[in-house]
Amino acid sequence: MSFLEILIFIVPSALFYATPLIFTALGGVFSERSGVVNIGLEGLMVMGAFIGIIFNLQFVDVFGSFTPWMSLLVAMVISALFSLLHAVASISFRADHVVSGVALNFLAVGLTLFLVKKMFDGHGQTEVIQERFLRIDVPFLQDIPLIGPMFFKNEYMTSYLAILFAFIVWFVIFKTPFGVRLRAVGEHPMAADTMGVNVTKMRYIAVMISGALAGLGGAVYSQSISLDFSHSTINGQGFMALAAMIFGKWHPLGAMGAAIFFGFAQSLVFIGSDIPVIKEIPNVYLLIAPYVLTILALTGFIGRADAPKALGGHYIKGKR
Repeated sequence: MSFLEILIFIVPSALFYATPLIFTALGGVFSERSGVVNIGLEGLMVMGAFIGIIFNLQFVDVFGSFTPWMSLLVAMVISALFSLLHAVASISFRADHVVSGVALNFLAVGLTLFLVKKMFDGHGQTEVIQERFLRIDVPFLQDIPLIGPMFFKNEYMTSYLAILFAFIVWFVIFKTPFGVRLRAVGEHPMAADTMGVNVTKMRYIAVMISGALAGLGGAVYSQSISLDFSHSTINGQGFMALAAMIFGKWHPLGAMGAAIFFGFAQSLVFIGSDIPVIKEIPNVYLLIAPYVLTILALTGFIGRADAPKALGGHYIKGKR
């Protein structure tokens, strides 16, 4: 197998597993750019995955093949509302952001597992969905030598959507008045307040956008990878997305690149047996590789990356 053949084999798989991480990491960028630490990305992904599967199972007869897309919208709304718990605790009540986020993670897992048991006669797992996201070939573009088979053949629409979202988020944060205000409240909330920016309002909006995007990531994961929901469906993906955001230095495009890197690490478990050299590595090492890389990314780059200066702090109007 040549190097180009290996790339054609690896890239679609890496993008497939990176897609939920990209959406969730972009959500983290919004929250943390506003100054609110969001450790709760994992819990928000759990909620999105749960809502995505439940809506899909309940309304598949109504929406047919369009059901997965409707599930994404509903998951975004519910997860955005669920993120309000973190916003109220960390912004209004000025609780520790990390503690609030961890509590959100525990609440999401406990609540969704309880609801699954109630809805499915005591079973801890839902039924498998019938309508899921499918791979597609992009007409004409798939015929481009090298690039076509690598990026436009046997891919998911959600992967293209995630990459598009990364550029949209970049534009919003760095090229619009909303983005200027968002970054201002994350860097120097008092200065932003002096210029008439409502710091509390901006942070609430940022956390809710974060919740919506993390819920989107969870729903994409459950409807394209797991195809059902249990307490272990989202098993560390939210923390990987958080690491991707930090690895990407709180920049949307950097977060996307880091998420693709982590997606590649996750895909090795499933495609490693078909790749020379990698197939010689015991499977257990490939299973733990994404989590080891997450730890290395956090320990190796968290001190070097320039986080928003007001990240994790509480703003009280009129006080420095």
